[in-house]
Amino acid sequence: MTMDVTIYHNPECGTSRNTLDLIRHGGIEPTVIEYLVNPLSRTKLVTMIADAGLTIRQAIREKGTPYAELGLDNPSLTDDQLLDAMLKDPILINRPFVVTPLGTRLSRPSEVVLDILPTDIFHGPFTKEDGEQVLDKGGKRIV
Repeated sequence: MTMDVTIYHNPECGTSRNTLDLIRHGGIEPTVIEYLVNPLSRTKLVTMIADAGLTIRQAIREKGTPYAELGLDNPSLTDDQLLDAMLKDPILINRPFVVTPLGTRLSRPSEVVLDILPTDIFHGPFTKEDGEQVLDKGGKRIV
């Protein structure tokens, strides 16, 4: 299937790998941007977060990052200060973000990406790396 899909990917992240595999399972080869290697612009990051319906704080990754040591849990920090930290150290950007013509999502968990992909592209089951089945044998989402 031809569909313009972009994933902001970290290959070290299991959720990101599962999301990428799920997109490909639907027959779509997305544009893969490793955002740790190719950092996002401030404008792109702000747009993606807004399009996903998130706040800046919701888009920050805490686990496995310098979040605490940088004091980013301080509620008095402004969105601009949080964005500055995310742009300076992109590991602070939660992942994976996926952008399609049907919307933008922070795909945590990975099956959230199904909300912005056509429903008729999946044929057959899909199981995540940890063994959790996401799609049944007919390619339908398991709820």
